[in-house]
Amino acid sequence: MAANIVTRLSNLIRGFLSLFVSGLEEANPEIVYQNSIDSMTEKYAKLKAAAAAVIAQRDDIQGRLEKTKANLAETQASLDQAVSTNQDDLAVELIQQKNALTADLAGLTTEAQQASAEAEKIKGNLLEVKGSVERLKAEKTTNLARMQSAQARLKIQEQIEGLSVDADVQALDGVRTHIKTIVSQANLGDELKASDLDTRMKALRTGASKASATAELERLKAARAGGATPTKQM
Repeated sequence: MAANIVTRLSNLIRGFLSLFVSGLEEANPEIVYQNSIDSMTEKYAKLKAAAAAVIAQRDDIQGRLEKTKANLAETQASLDQAVSTNQDDLAVELIQQKNALTADLAGLTTEAQQASAEAEKIKGNLLEVKGSVERLKAEKTTNLARMQSAQARLKIQEQIEGLSVDADVQALDGVRTHIKTIVSQANLGDELKASDLDTRMKALRTGASKASATAELERLKAARAGGATPTKQM
């Protein structure tokens, strides 16, 4: 149980550290690129030293091979001369030397082929690592330029989006609201004035109607008192 808890805590700590390091790397891409370039450059230097050693060994084997070929050719010539002059004892010795040289030549030829193949392989690896370093440098330049361009565009977008909360725009909104309020107040005065005229007109008409009705009543009463049939006054 305790071991399980320790393992889980260890995994959790590693996870936090991984997130922390990832955050630092994302925030500093140029440093990450340069670290990768430096690491690959160091690898290239070590591989180059190894390649130099392999090529030196190949050249040494090739030199011994050429020397053995020359010795074999010389021994063969001496053997031919010994046979033609009936110097059998020398001929036997030279045959033994020829056989030894032939065996050495076969072994050196195999070694030379292997050394040459190994040298070509390590040279290929060397060129591949060198190409990777150059490509990584180009990628660094391109991607950092793209990131800087994107950051500039984001900054411009943020500035544009933030214009609506600028003090100048807020002041302009306040002026617009103030103007609308003044216009509304003026309109309200006109509306109130019109309403007042309507009220007075209604009152005037009501008073006139009442006065007319009162006069009509007086005529009716006078006509009744005089015994005459009242006539409606036009």
